[in-house]
Amino acid sequence: MAGRSVLVTGMSGLIGRALREHVEGRYTLRALNRSAVEGVPCHRADIGDLEAIAPAFEGVDTVVHLAADATSPNPPWESILHNNVTGTYNVYEAARRAKVKRVVFASSGATVSGIEKDKPYSDLVAGRYDGLTSWPMVTHLSPVRPAALYGVSKVWGEALGRQFADTHGLSVICVRIGRVHAEDRPMSPRDFAVWCSQRDIVRLLERCVEAPEAIRYDIFFGTSRNKWGYRDLEHPSAVLGWEPVDVAEDHR
Repeated sequence: MAGRSVLVTGMSGLIGRALREHVEGRYTLRALNRSAVEGVPCHRADIGDLEAIAPAFEGVDTVVHLAADATSPNPPWESILHNNVTGTYNVYEAARRAKVKRVVFASSGATVSGIEKDKPYSDLVAGRYDGLTSWPMVTHLSPVRPAALYGVSKVWGEALGRQFADTHGLSVICVRIGRVHAEDRPMSPRDFAVWCSQRDIVRLLERCVEAPEAIRYDIFFGTSRNKWGYRDLEHPSAVLGWEPVDVAEDHR
């Protein structure tokens, strides 16, 4: 395991920093970042520029692609296009050229969060729990339903990963990450349905990095084991052996 070379895009972000802390010393880590990342080899470039980022992928086994514009629920289209659409294509293409074995793509629960307009999900995310005892879980096989262009861009990243897996043999694992906060606790009523602790998400990303090579393509939801959650956690348990250890309700 110590010989595994892992490139993390966007390592200076919240999840990137948490992942580094969790796995440092067990992988040979590299960063692809616009700003400097101290303490690890860092290739500084904009993911919107394919030729500029390409050198970062040489000699890498696995890429964890976290870099994106996630500054708000609905960033400006120009930024989404540059970072999340073009940038994600560039990461897959650079990985293909460098013969990287796997890309772990940081997708988002925003790919399905449009369902929160409908009951019972609208009640779950508003904290209206009276009368709620069970509800249909949203799984990786459920239709996508993005609520904004950010979610649409993540659907694009998942679909593009499928195409690269089928056409080029790249192993692609998509993680639909829930709400992760710097405070590492739920911050709103909605979070009690979709929150993910930093500990849980970095353990899931680690399982994706180490998943069997036979996994050519898959999608997993990443939330903590929340009482009022609606996103399926059985699939990552069955395929990856990952079980979240944190629960939003513990923070009430």
